[in-house]
Amino acid sequence: MKRKDFLQLSAMSLGGLLLPKFALLGNPIDPLQALQDGMDVSTKKLLSDVALNTAKAKGASYADVRIGRYLNQFVATREDRVQGVANTESFGVGIRVLANGCWGFAASDNVTKDNIAKVAERAVAVAKANAKIQGEAVQLAPLKGFGEVSWKAPIEKNSFEVPVKDKVDLLLSANSVAMANGANFVNSLIFAVQEQKYFASTDGSYIDQDIHRIYPTFTVTKVDKATGKFDTRNSFSSPMGMGYEYLTPLANEKVTGVVTRYKNRYDMLEDIKTATSDVTEKIKAKTVEPGKYDLVLDPSHLWLTIHESVGHPTELDRVLGYEANYAGTSFLTLDKWKSKNFNFGSKLVNIVADKTQTGSLGAVGWDDEGVKCKEWDLIKDGVLVNYQSIRDQAHIIGLKESHGCCYSQSWSDVQFQRMPNVSLQPGKEKRSVDDMIKNVEKGIYIMGNGSFSIDQQRYNFQFGGQTFYEIKNGKIAGMLRDVAYQANTQEFWNSLTDVADKSDYRLGGSFNDGKGQPPQSSAVSHGSSTARFNGVNVINTARKI
Repeated sequence: MKRKDFLQLSAMSLGGLLLPKFALLGNPIDPLQALQDGMDVSTKKLLSDVALNTAKAKGASYADVRIGRYLNQFVATREDRVQGVANTESFGVGIRVLANGCWGFAASDNVTKDNIAKVAERAVAVAKANAKIQGEAVQLAPLKGFGEVSWKAPIEKNSFEVPVKDKVDLLLSANSVAMANGANFVNSLIFAVQEQKYFASTDGSYIDQDIHRIYPTFTVTKVDKATGKFDTRNSFSSPMGMGYEYLTPLANEKVTGVVTRYKNRYDMLEDIKTATSDVTEKIKAKTVEPGKYDLVLDPSHLWLTIHESVGHPTELDRVLGYEANYAGTSFLTLDKWKSKNFNFGSKLVNIVADKTQTGSLGAVGWDDEGVKCKEWDLIKDGVLVNYQSIRDQAHIIGLKESHGCCYSQSWSDVQFQRMPNVSLQPGKEKRSVDDMIKNVEKGIYIMGNGSFSIDQQRYNFQFGGQTFYEIKNGKIAGMLRDVAYQANTQEFWNSLTDVADKSDYRLGGSFNDGKGQPPQSSAVSHGSSTARFNGVNVINTARKI
């Protein structure tokens, strides 16, 4: 998958075009096959030992093995019909080794003793060949083995146990609500993923993990026949590290405001009804006057700004230039971190990385090189204090251990540094969204993510959104259109002046964030409460310069 597939997934007019991509995710299966037990843990341990022992016998100083079963389900509809249903399974083994100070990797979908031994031997041969041209030997941060352990996502209802018919019925019901309220076109989908991963290494770890993700979403389009104008609104759902319970709203989590929402659950029928009304208002909304505004950014929007302007520039491989050829570099160079006082933002900017957050897309017990996952600070009181790192990077910045940021999209791809959940911490004082809006004289309240652009160093950027509300003298004064804001990362985060408290904290995220060559996809969440940024430059995207 390519770098911005998560935008394609949210733009459901492309829903039908995405179905062929599932050929890349595994072999087609019947939905009921996903419920069958895979290979038992004792067999995986036996096969892993074959790989580890073979690798050591052939000269590896370190080896790890990943046996993975990856399940995907995609259900897509349009108006009153089903566009497509895809169910896939991918199963195989990937073996990574260190030999002569260099990495080697090999993989196969033939998971038998004899073949695993051959794959391990091939991985060592690759490492030794690579060592002939590599200058500096790989240095791994020390890691003590954990023995035989396991981790399971704390889901309430396995999405794969819910019949496809029930999912189709929900999506068609949502479409019907939109059409009954005047929509001309509507696309909706549910995308579910389960990763059953087993990891073993010569450090002495045998780790079994079961990971679940779900993404329900839609796009509503309306056409004004009188003027010929049209507009759209995507869902305000978030992809989540949850089971099907995400689609069961809880009454005690309901929060009313400019848009009614649920804190940790999602009501597709209510959202699509609101979205259809929003589109009518968007078509009639006045165009924004360019200038400086105070922005009140909802978590459904702010997650993407965090992802691009904080998540990516704090990836250590970007900082070191490893991703320069494809994904870019970072303005957060090592000299800024070494200074210990680089001003990233205002004192309200407290951003943490976390691989353990319940319900998040990135939540796991251990990463893909056997490191126990944790939470740590990236930005503290507005100052850059750390990066995201893995075992062979830790020594570069003087760390004694990895941050646990290693991940591979499948058994057939080598693991490398990927973004953990990166989130803005809520304000410490009790502050609601209404409290924030009532103090704004001239501002814009933005919800949902839209088009965006950011440079290769993750510094200069422009972001749009889904819905924009004008704020005048502390009150919502109607909807605006053609809004985007521009800033550089440091200027923007220094303009943060207010953050709502933890009662407003919510997760957004990317279901498919791309990186690497060959490219790999990962899922990552970004949490925040509603936040206010003062004096940000807003442009009109409809006006020609």
